Amino acid sequence: MAHSHPAAAQPIVINHYYQAGAQVFQYSSPAPARAAAPAHHHHHDHGHSHDHGHEHAHADAEDHSGNGGRTAGRDLDFGANAAGVTVTGIPQQRLVHLEKNILEKNNSLAKANRAAFDSKRVFAVNLISSPGAGKTTLVAKTVEELRNRRRTAAAIIGDQQTSRDADRIRQTGADALQINTGKGCHLDAHMVGHAAENLGLHEDSILFIENVGNLVCPAGFDLGEHGRVVMLSVTEGEDKPLKYPAAIAGSQLLLINKIDLLAHVDCDVDACERYAREKNPGIRIIRLSASTGEGFEEWISWLESAAESVASNIASGKTAMRA
Repeated sequence: MAHSHPAAAQPIVINHYYQAGAQVFQYSSPAPARAAAPAHHHHHDHGHSHDHGHEHAHADAEDHSGNGGRTAGRDLDFGANAAGVTVTGIPQQRLVHLEKNILEKNNSLAKANRAAFDSKRVFAVNLISSPGAGKTTLVAKTVEELRNRRRTAAAIIGDQQTSRDADRIRQTGADALQINTGKGCHLDAHMVGHAAENLGLHEDSILFIENVGNLVCPAGFDLGEHGRVVMLSVTEGEDKPLKYPAAIAGSQLLLINKIDLLAHVDCDVDACERYAREKNPGIRIIRLSASTGEGFEEWISWLESAAESVASNIASGKTAMRA
């Protein structure tokens, strides 16, 4: 699963980051003398820092039409345009072109990752959620349960800083590798490819890819996984599927976690499920508690069934895309 690193000229650039719907993109422009930085041709440092000034004073006659702007009343919608995002000074057509180029590169690497997973019959799961929803607790408890069932599992953990979550998984006896993304808000296929190489994968195993905690950026990047699972917790309320529809639309399974706290929080779980099915009618939904184990048998059953389905596709010579 080697990724080539062709030599390239290193122009002086400023890296600009922006968010389009569920995706984060970077473009580079010539840097003024006050803020030069070396280019990195892979463009994997998808942070949200801005090294350029933002002068927001607009002449009264400035036209924002076609670049997002006012909706009814005083609310603003800067995603109501072709690119789904507005970046001052960049035309919509250019933003669409940038998105296409970045995702094409990522998708090529994701395809290579998936082929490498398939070669060892590894079922890869991309787990996304908000910070604090319970991803690491879920993964730690799941790898222990899978071990009891004589099934090997490992984990790749994404966070901006520290190895705390990977350390928690390693304490269970499972293999785990930490990816620190710095200012980056998500994992991408390039990172996961190198992590899988360093981790080393066992045949007929399950690989959990715990993405960086947020429901926006991770939703837009294929990592080479076979299954994508989105987790919400009852402490977040019921409206997350409406606010972050891309995370729901791109997932096969929704886990509603911390169900043991439902009596203590204001969350209409039935409404949450209804909203999720509005965005993804085919999504499977499981209510569980990663702490108490409630609903865990259904979660493990889904994992094993999905892994068997992917293994069957591989054995029959099919490309194992998504469970």
